[in-house]
Amino acid sequence: MIMKSFKTKLKLNNKQKTLLAKHAGVARHAYNWGLATCISEYETTKKLKSAITLHKRLVAEVKSENPWYYEVSKCAPQQALRDLERVFKNFLTIKGRGFPKFKKKGKKDSFYLEGSIKILKGNYIKLPRIGIVKTYEILPSCRVKNVRISKRAGNWYVSFKYDLELTPLPHPKSRAVIGVDVGINALATCSDGSKFANVKAYRQAKKQLVRHQRAVSKKVIGSKNRRKAVKKLAKLHKKVADIRADALHKITTWLAKNHSTIVIEDLNVSGMLKNHKLASAIADCGFYDFKRQLTYKCEWLGSELVIADRFYPSSQICSHCGHQQKMSLSMRTYECGHCGFTADRDLNAAVNLENYAGQ
Repeated sequence: MIMKSFKTKLKLNNKQKTLLAKHAGVARHAYNWGLATCISEYETTKKLKSAITLHKRLVAEVKSENPWYYEVSKCAPQQALRDLERVFKNFLTIKGRGFPKFKKKGKKDSFYLEGSIKILKGNYIKLPRIGIVKTYEILPSCRVKNVRISKRAGNWYVSFKYDLELTPLPHPKSRAVIGVDVGINALATCSDGSKFANVKAYRQAKKQLVRHQRAVSKKVIGSKNRRKAVKKLAKLHKKVADIRADALHKITTWLAKNHSTIVIEDLNVSGMLKNHKLASAIADCGFYDFKRQLTYKCEWLGSELVIADRFYPSSQICSHCGHQQKMSLSMRTYECGHCGFTADRDLNAAVNLENYAGQ
């Protein structure tokens, strides 16, 4: 049994949209109230209040003065305070985590529900205090304990986790070991010679993004026209992210489904992003997400993921004779100074990664 996540878009009527917005508003209000309370308490006592203590104060002090709290599920403000407690603990224990910030309306609106949640036949789900909601995809037949509902670019999405029983694959893998070299020109070059082009979603939409961002900056803050412009910009950003995610999902699924062992490099993505000349192109590739997707898909599909050492010189070693030589980033063809072997730089690196699995 493994834990699998599912997320899909909701098909809502106006009444349901209003209900979801109310839930998100109550969750945001509870979070901001809790944050303000924690800040004032920490300044005087240097101690943080737990989510349970904050919720007791919320019921006693806030709910009585704001009757609209009773129009939504009690789970929304409760979970918001739990989220606040987790964020504060991360800030205090994990190096580099920023101080918790107040939430703003329209930015990452979301809330949590639990209780009488039931997936109905097909693409319907029953949610507490909201009712039966239709989705755009067929839902898995499973038991759902809780859901997270979020808003992105004007659309509402539901996500949840469920247990999935792993079954043996009905067909064998087509190849035992494959090395994969990721890059900017070609997103993935495999040791069997196959290449996957980099869609460069951000680069393709950069001119449109600049135009939409300029339109937002020219609108009066708080006006309806500005809200419309922000919505258009958000939709374009979502489109860019969806195109990139679709390409990554197709590549990683093909790799995990058809190969027993997959070898990739352990890239220092955060360090690579410090190169200001290549940062935009590297971020547009989604190297981190490539590794993340490949990790869990290999587990689902019964494959093994091997991650080569970060300092393994896959681009500098001759895949034919093993000779190692320095290469600049501008050199796209590997020419061995020892045996005269010539090959594409990325393909040579992918073959070396395949050989790494046998070492």
